[in-house]
Amino acid sequence: MGKRLITQRRGKGTFAYKSHSHRYKGKITNLVNKETLKGEIFDVIKCPGHTAPLAKVIYENGQQVLIPAPANIRIKDKISIGDNVEINTGNTLPLKNIPEGTLIYNIESRVGKPSFCRSAGSFARVVSKSPNEVVIKFPSKKEKSLNPECRATIGIAAGGGKRDKPFVKAGRRWHAMHAKSKLYPRTSGVAMNAYDHPFGSGRGRHVGKSKIPPRNAPPGRNIGLLHARKTGRGGKKS
Repeated sequence: MGKRLITQRRGKGTFAYKSHSHRYKGKITNLVNKETLKGEIFDVIKCPGHTAPLAKVIYENGQQVLIPAPANIRIKDKISIGDNVEINTGNTLPLKNIPEGTLIYNIESRVGKPSFCRSAGSFARVVSKSPNEVVIKFPSKKEKSLNPECRATIGIAAGGGKRDKPFVKAGRRWHAMHAKSKLYPRTSGVAMNAYDHPFGSGRGRHVGKSKIPPRNAPPGRNIGLLHARKTGRGGKKS
């Protein structure tokens, strides 16, 4: 009997395929506040779970949060969060109050949940606004409509030159990927032995069989393309 496939082992959730979250410094959050609050950048830290450096912000009410550090920020710089704060780098305010064409990052998908443009060097742009929605253009050139009450931080996430530095060694790349529970290196099934994968064996670097497994195939065989739900001109079920 062959050993378990990588997909099966990852699904089981063994330690080798889990992210080492005990090394993470914390979670990115925004204050859910109605009044305007001023804060100070207390420290800029590196977190294995994030590509961008994180800024530790202490607000005047004593609360502490972690946000992706904006580019060109320094320790002891002042930032603000609220509905009517100035359009300055590091300030957080609702999308409805951000002018069109402004560069933003750390964008909320819903109020209180930062979701978009949090990686190093990423940013989006406010394209248009209406009473019911705000259209944002992301780095992928895709445009998305969001709730005007969702908030975003002015500026660009720090660490934009991170991708310009090569890994040089495969070991460094492995450690970087392993910190976030990313599988590296990825070996194709046709390069494995038949003992390790249904697509492997001495047939050369090709599958040699149908890549569509039977509908009721066991987990060790259910690998490849999805089985067609319907076939034929009349939509006859297979």
